[in-house]
Amino acid sequence: ETTTGGNALKFYSSVRLDVRRIGHVKSGDTVVGSRMRVKVVKNKVAPPFREAEFEVLFGGGIARVGELLDLACERGIVEKNGSWFSFNGERIAQGREKASDWLREHPQAMEELVVRLGSSAPVHARSEEPTQDKAVA
Repeated sequence: ETTTGGNALKFYSSVRLDVRRIGHVKSGDTVVGSRMRVKVVKNKVAPPFREAEFEVLFGGGIARVGELLDLACERGIVEKNGSWFSFNGERIAQGREKASDWLREHPQAMEELVVRLGSSAPVHARSEEPTQDKAVA
């Protein structure tokens, strides 16, 4: 991949991102957003070469419910069997869009999902409380 704009952008930028649309988010037949993939091409201030996929809803920003569903599937909290999604042993929906709609309709289930995702986060991602040094008298 080449970056347009000459050589200066490659050398003087601190962070460069490659943002691509990889699909559409539909509600019925209407396109309501885009599925995006972002790659960190260069980063002088944090680890480079990371990737992220998420949904951006037109007029609404990044879809939080879609992110929760992706993370829960990745960590095994929500089981995905073919196109069916199951949570707590109960089939909730067929298809990603309907599973997202189900989570929006059931806020208690979404809160439980957030709590379980927080407890299953990797150690480096958890926010740790600052330790207090004991003063030596």
